[in-house]
Parts: sequence; C-alpha cells; structure tokens
Amino acid sequence: MSGSAGNLVQGRDISGGVHFHSSPVTAGPRPAQLPGEARGFVNRIRELESLDAAVASAAARGGTALRLALIVGTAGVGKTSLAVRWAHQVRDLFPDGQLYVNLHGYDPGPPVAATDVLVRFLRALDIPVERIPTGEEPRAELFRSSMAERRILIVLDNAATAGQIRPLLPGAPNCLVVITSRTRMSGLVAREGAYRVSLETLSQSASVQLLRTVLAAYRTSDNDEELAELARLCARLPLALRIVAERAAARPRMPLRDLIADLRDESGLWDALSAEDEQNPEQTDAVRTVFAWSYRSLTPQAARMFRLLGLHPGPDFSLEAAAALSAVPPVTARRQLDTLAGAHLLEESGHHRYEFHDLLRAYALDQAQSEETEEGRQAASERVLGWYLHSAAAAAQAGANTYTLPVALHPLPENVTAANFQDDKAAIAWYETERANLIAAVQVASAGGMDRIAWQIPAVLTMIIADREPADTWLPTQQMALEAARRAEDRYGEAITLDNLGIAYRHLFQLPQAEEHFSRTLTVFRALGDTLGQARAANGLGVTHMLAHDIDQAAVRFEEALRLVRELGNPLYTGAFTRNLGWALLERGDLHRAETALRQAADVLSAAGESLEQAETLTLLAAVYRRSHRFDEADGAAEQALAIAGDSDATLFEALALLELGRNAIAREEATEALGHLQQAAALFQRAGRPDLQAAAWDATGEAYCLLQRTEDAAGFHRQAATAHRSRGDQWSLAAALAHLAATLVQDRNFLEAQEHCREALQLLANFSGPEAEAKRSHLEALLHSG
Repeated sequence: MSGSAGNLVQGRDISGGVHFHSSPVTAGPRPAQLPGEARGFVNRIRELESLDAAVASAAARGGTALRLALIVGTAGVGKTSLAVRWAHQVRDLFPDGQLYVNLHGYDPGPPVAATDVLVRFLRALDIPVERIPTGEEPRAELFRSSMAERRILIVLDNAATAGQIRPLLPGAPNCLVVITSRTRMSGLVAREGAYRVSLETLSQSASVQLLRTVLAAYRTSDNDEELAELARLCARLPLALRIVAERAAARPRMPLRDLIADLRDESGLWDALSAEDEQNPEQTDAVRTVFAWSYRSLTPQAARMFRLLGLHPGPDFSLEAAAALSAVPPVTARRQLDTLAGAHLLEESGHHRYEFHDLLRAYALDQAQSEETEEGRQAASERVLGWYLHSAAAAAQAGANTYTLPVALHPLPENVTAANFQDDKAAIAWYETERANLIAAVQVASAGGMDRIAWQIPAVLTMIIADREPADTWLPTQQMALEAARRAEDRYGEAITLDNLGIAYRHLFQLPQAEEHFSRTLTVFRALGDTLGQARAANGLGVTHMLAHDIDQAAVRFEEALRLVRELGNPLYTGAFTRNLGWALLERGDLHRAETALRQAADVLSAAGESLEQAETLTLLAAVYRRSHRFDEADGAAEQALAIAGDSDATLFEALALLELGRNAIAREEATEALGHLQQAAALFQRAGRPDLQAAAWDATGEAYCLLQRTEDAAGFHRQAATAHRSRGDQWSLAAALAHLAATLVQDRNFLEAQEHCREALQLLANFSGPEAEAKRSHLEALLHSG
C-alpha cells in the first residue's frame, strides 16, 4: 500500500531499521553487462597494445591503477567495437564484474541522463530501489560508496559531453572506466587524467582484411583491387564496411564490380548531407551513401519496417513493439527484422530485442519523414504508443493493480495486440525492460498531440511506479502527463495525475507540495462526483499529515476517506482506511479507540485475503498493547504478524514485526532480548532497502544500549538517527532523536552538549501543538536544567 493507501510504514512509531556497526556488508551480485564482440573484428593491434601498455605503465608507478581510458573518433569508425573487444580481454582483472551503458549521446532523441544511469548501475549492484536517493548528486555519492571496495570495469559508450561522464565515475582507484566519444574530451584528460586513444579509419589493408573476414564463408574469388575500391567507397569506416560486406555475402554470385558500380551510382545520387559534417564530409557522404545503397536493396516490406522503426520512441525495441508499429503479425515482423539485422541495419541486442546504431536511427527517421505521409507517420506512432499503453495496463493488472483507479483506455488500433503476462514476475520484468521506452512514449505522445495516451500511461502504472521506483524517476513525466490531461480537458485524467504527483512528492518528503496536489485531486474528484477518487485523495492527505505529525488533521482525513468507501461497500479500502485511522488514534494516544479500529481492520483485511495488510495492522495493534503496558498481548500480536509475513516471504513486514518485538522488550527492560530482535530486523531492513525507516530503529537501539548502561554506544545510535532525520527534513523525528540523545548525555554527565541538543529540540517543537508535543517540551525543559 505504499502508493494510494499511503506507504503506511513510512515515518511511523513502529517503523525503522537498525544498522549495527559490526554487521558485515552483504556481498552483491557480480554484474556481467558487456555486449558480445563484433563479428569480424580485425586489426586495431596498435590501439589494443596502447591500452594494454597504459594499464602496465600505471601499475608500474607504485600500484596506481589506470582509472579512465578514452577512445575517441568519428562516427562509424569502430569505437564501440574496440572498447568492447578490449573490455573482454581485460575483464578478468576486475573480479567484481562489468557495467555497461550506451549513453546515446548522438541519437536523434535525448541522451540518457546520468541520474538514470546511476539508478541502473545501483540496481545492478543489488542496491534496493528504496535505498536509492533522489537527485544526481546523492545517487553519485551512493554509487561511489557502493563501488569503494569493488574492482569493476565500466564501459560508458557514446558519450557526448564530459557532463554525462563525471557523475558516473567511481572514486575507487581499482575500478576502470572505458569511455567512447566522438569528441576529444580534453577536460577529462586534463582534470581526471584520462588516457586517450584516437581511433582513425582503417588502413586499406585492414579494410580489405575486414571484408575478407566477413565474406570468407560466402565468396572467396574477389580480388584485392576490387575490395580496396569497395573500402575506399566506404571511407574505410568499419560500420559502412560491415553493411557492404553483408550485402555482398548475400549475393555470392554477383560480381563485386557490379556491387561497386551500384555503390558509385548511389554516391552520385546522394548530395544532401555534405554540409552536415564539415569536418569529415567525405566520411559522412560515404556512410550515408552506404546506408542508402543498402536501404534501396531491401524488399518494400523490409524497407517500410526500417523507416517506421525510426519513429519508435526509444533506440531499442522488442519484436512485439515493431509488429505494432508496422501493423504486421509478429511472425512477419520477425522475418523483416531478421532481414534488417542480416543487412547490418539493426543489431539484435537480446531475445527478440533489437537496437539501432545512432547514425542508422537518424537515417531511418529521415526516410520515414521523406517517404511516409504525415497521416501514415501519425498512424504508426499511434499504433506503437497504443501498444505501450495497453501493455502497461496489462502489466499493472498482473503485477500491482489492487489500488489503481479505473482508466477507460484509449482504444487499441486495429491489427495491434498488446502484451500479456502469465504472472506478476513476468509483468514486472517487462516493465523493468521497457521503463525507458514507456517514459519516452509519454514524451512522444505529448509532443504529438496524443494527450490521452500521454496521461494514461503513467496512470495505469500508478502502483508499479509507487512501489518500485525512486520518487523522482517519473516526476518530470508525470508533470508532462498533467499538462496533457489539461490540454485534453480531461478532468478525470487530471485528477489521477494530480494524485500520482501527490504520492511522488510525499515519497520525496516534500510534504507541502504533496498536500497541495492531494488537495487539488480532492477538489477535482468532488466536482466529478467520483466517490472512490475522493476517498483516495482524502487518504493521501491523511498520510501526508501523519508524516508532518499533524495527527488531528490526519484523523479527520482518514475518517472522511473511511466514510466514503463504506458508501461504496469496498471491503479492501474499508479495511485499509480503518487501519490508517487506527494508526492516527495510536499516535494521538487514544489507545482504546485505536485498539477497536485496528481489531476491526485486521478482521476485514483477513476476510479480504490481504494477509500482508493484516500483518501490518497486527504490528500496529502490538504497539497499542505495548503502550497500554499489556506486554504479553503485544508479543502475541507481533509474533502473529511475524508468522504471516514469514509465510509470504515479505521481508519488510517481517522486519517491522521484529522491530515491534524489540520495542516491547525495551518497554519490559529486557535490553539483551531487544537487541536480539533488533539485530534480526536490521538484516531484513538492509535487504529490503528502507533507509527512510532506519533512523527510527537507530533511536530504539540507542534506548536499548542506555538500559545496558552503554551510553557511548547509545549516543552513537541517537546521533546517527538525528543525522538521518535532519537530511530528510523530518523535524518531529529529529526533535525526538535529539531529546533521546540529550537524555543519554545527561546520564553520561555531559551536560553542556546535552543542553545544546535540548535547545535545538525545543526550537523544532515550537512548530507543533498538542499534548504529545507539550509532554516532549516539558521533558526537554527538565533535561535542560538537570545539570
């Protein structure tokens, strides 16, 4: 329920996670992301030896490792092939694995943002999504920390600027980053000490060797003079040479001189591109000539597929997306894609997945714009965007649909079949693979006037995004979706998108923005007379108020949400919102009413088959019993929650139950027992990746150490909690942690520092009212004068 029902474990009394300084770091997986080597790789011996020598030279200088290798050169010269070839040769020097990303710095579309690459790399290093912070700088810091004890090889392909590169550089001296770019990246050489290798076009002999290597199994009688002429027409660029070689291999009985004549004729026809690359006009003309020559040799069906693929939202795509784009059955699409891959106009990047070289993608888009009518281009875009929308809806239905508001989808065009999924794992795997394309699809739909599709894609993915993504991953896209819904004058779409933005801002702990968006959501749903939408928005406001520790307002909103869903007779929402109300009553100290609400919620959720929601409710109920000094009942409820969560292999809910068992042991002054529970909880919270919960648990651990008279350890945990709360901007929790720290310091007779923390906590508490805030202020005033 981390999205619509409110991420109830966030910032709550029972929430947290414990990190013990003695706990070993869990070893992550060994990523192996290098692409396969290019077929027919030849020569480049000098460049490979130069890179090897740089590694050896760096090692000879007292063990200082080479950290950056930069391969630069013109488009199509073979930078990626060289980088991947060398990376495979040296990968055994990096036992912790390899990371690879194509930054698409020169694609027709936008380049990949460094912040998105960092998420991809952190996930590959087994960092749970919940531990990944928002923003480029915090992610870069976490990446450097995660790489500190590792020896990993990183390949950053097709970088356009040093700005794309710098956030992705590890600080560890034993990692190596290999970068390819069309620019010389002089700043990286000067500032970061990158070793630069400039890649020139192949020599004539190497070009002939490449052609013979590719053609060896198909034609052996071609003479060197004709092969050299073919290489000259290709400007001795490996990309063009491979395309020409594939065509020659496909026509083994056609004399090479005829192929050369065809290519010369095409060169004479091609005169439009010279001015686009003033530095290398001959090479640019040669590449475009080869592209055109190869394109015109395709069947009409394959040529149509090629140019329509230029309209695809992203640079890589699946067989099914290509079929939708071209309105042909998948079996037909597969034949056409195989033809394009065989002609070296596409690369097969995985099972039923393909990608363009950036030059070929730009060329395909040019052909679509020149050969397809505007209506044809629009229809193709609508087909593929409709496929992404309906496939996303199917993934959400299979993977996380329980709390998603209904959406009347934009109709799926004829001859298009959406993806379907056997189970939630397949659905989530599809989403993970297509995330970048889904975001790009929203951008393309918005720019192309398909506003309904633009807002509906993130709308159907509400719970997947809320449960599985750092809060800022989709934030710009959701803002774009809101603009699209408003342009379309679709009030329902506007309300759903406002609700999604409220969830995102709440997860970012930007509570004023979250409250503003949930309030707007409520206003729109009221105007529409949508009862369920109003209930969700009221609940969203309630959770936002809880995180701001405005308990009375939270209770009002939860009661409003509960009244609305009772009108609908929806047991799932009734159970969830009753539980939320019980949470608010618990925090307000109204233990009798909290117990009644939580018992009711547990029964409703159990009857609805929502076992994990039931487990979370039982953990809250245990907290009620603990505060009522009914410690045996508290243990019973928490142990029941632990058993339910364990049966479902639900790490987070197990950890919450263990944490409550630890808190209950502290209340019974059984500190050693408490630390045992907390240590188990700590390991599970680390696995679940919930740093937002860890600070509360650090505070609880400090309390346990205080019981053991280990005040130095206790103060360390309280300080750690205070630092975490401060960085998040959680003033209430920060004040509580500072109060605990001050009490510990008083126990240790460190009165001066204790008074400093008391004063800060009192300043923070001035922003809060109510009996609990007043009790904390009284406690702090007593501490302040205790010395």
